[in-house]
Amino acid sequence: MRKIALSVVVVAALLGFSTGCSKHASDDTIVKDIQSRVAADPDTKDSNVAVTAKDGKVTLTGTANSPAAQQKLEQIARSEPGIAGVDNQTSAPPPPPPPPPIVVPAGTDLVVTLSQTLGSKLSQTGQTFLASMAQPVSVNGQTAIPKGSNVTGTVVTAKEKGKIKGEGQLSLALKSVTIGGQTYPIQTVVLDSTIKGKGKRTAATTGGGAAGGALIGGIAGGGKGAGIGALVGAGAGFVGGAFTGNKQIELPAESAVTFSLSAPLTLPPPSQ
Repeated sequence: MRKIALSVVVVAALLGFSTGCSKHASDDTIVKDIQSRVAADPDTKDSNVAVTAKDGKVTLTGTANSPAAQQKLEQIARSEPGIAGVDNQTSAPPPPPPPPPIVVPAGTDLVVTLSQTLGSKLSQTGQTFLASMAQPVSVNGQTAIPKGSNVTGTVVTAKEKGKIKGEGQLSLALKSVTIGGQTYPIQTVVLDSTIKGKGKRTAATTGGGAAGGALIGGIAGGGKGAGIGALVGAGAGFVGGAFTGNKQIELPAESAVTFSLSAPLTLPPPSQ
């Protein structure tokens, strides 16, 4: 009986030793397998991570190269067969800050092509007019407002010149620009042109401290605005376009007019 009892004890000890070795080998296998998969995965291969396992519980320590890599490391460990759990102690650098917005500064010229004819006799005060960007606007080498972007403006004042007395007046300002399907409000210097007695014309800039814009004839490829002269200079303000037969101010469709931003325009970065 004593011999039988002793044999049972010896067998139990051997089984316990064998089980312990089996567990140890299993932990080693888990670690090697996870390390191999981490090194082969393009999202985690550059991370500096250590893998340990004890009784099937996996511990990850070190630094992941990104928050996404940190999550992927845990996914790889949890998908390992036979594990008892995962303790992810890795750290990751914070995500990079978002790119700054594009700010088009006040004083920037916006050259637009009119989509319709405007005039002291034809237009009405408060009327909305349509135009498009004749030239792109860039800030620090990035295109902020692409050529062809839709623009809306307002006829601030439209006053027909009387045949004998009175003055003709046409004042314009831009109010919005559409970029990538998103419309942004803008503020520009009011461009004003006035005709007084016997066809005398004056040009003025109101609504801002910078010089106003100039009407550029023919910028739309020699269209209806091609015969309109340009008045360019520090105090030019608005050029009143062409005189009609009865001395009215008129800007034909396809005329190009330069407005000046009176306030900065903030736009999202190009990737947004």
